Amino acid sequence: MLEILKAFIYGIVEGITEWLPISSTGHLILVEELLSFKQVNEGFFDMFEVVIQLGAVLAVVLLFWNKIWPFALTAKEREGKSGLGAFIKMDIMTLWFKIVVSCLPAVVIGLLFDDLFDALFYNPVCVALALIVFGIAFIVVENWNKGRKPAIRSLGEITYKIALLIGLFQVLAAIFPGTSRSGATIVGALLIGVSRTVAAEYTFFLAIPVMFGASLLKVVKFGFAFTTLELVLLFIGTAVSFLVSLFVLQFLLNYIKKHDFKVFGWYRIVLGLVVLCYFLILA
Repeated sequence: MLEILKAFIYGIVEGITEWLPISSTGHLILVEELLSFKQVNEGFFDMFEVVIQLGAVLAVVLLFWNKIWPFALTAKEREGKSGLGAFIKMDIMTLWFKIVVSCLPAVVIGLLFDDLFDALFYNPVCVALALIVFGIAFIVVENWNKGRKPAIRSLGEITYKIALLIGLFQVLAAIFPGTSRSGATIVGALLIGVSRTVAAEYTFFLAIPVMFGASLLKVVKFGFAFTTLELVLLFIGTAVSFLVSLFVLQFLLNYIKKHDFKVFGWYRIVLGLVVLCYFLILA
């Protein structure tokens, strides 16, 4: 029961921190230090913390289904259209092509150097520094953006060039744990003139193939020989992450309509300092 409670807590932490640009990795490192699994095989947690992100992704799919499903299935959707356009929503299909372009840099870097980056940078000090550096970046970018009108105010205005630039910013999160995937892509999008709401939504959609791919990679590396307890922990962590993400995604979209991201920058700085102090002084 204690291990199940830990999985429940991990799911809550993942569901909250995956979408807020505050680094799920930084939080999970702290939680792992306090509530590490005891009755699991070696390497299980490294796989678990990635796979439970699928719950967060499924929340995006549910909430934004009409914006991401590119096929017209009903007669009403096909009304007045003919040919291929009657069955494919070309604006959404084009959006997916752009998302693929955004994913390419991280896919290439991840496949080639995932183990190297984990060995070099997946440690509390590096994660804390990434938290602080990108926290400062949020504050600086928001101050720089103050009073400026965004050039891109809808998903359809994102070009392939912009998509590739956002994808290059996402690479920072692939290299440096603690950067926050959503944080890196949102900062990058803001810098190149994307509005906060569009930057957030595009980041949500970009997470779908990224997280599915990362989860598959981790499961393959771990192997498929799960114990019953490990399967239960995975299910609970994923389910809780899904339910919490439903609320967090809606909260974030409502929040950024009236506020900027600076509060998350300050939070990241404080959390980074807490992680540094804990592991350099107390641990």
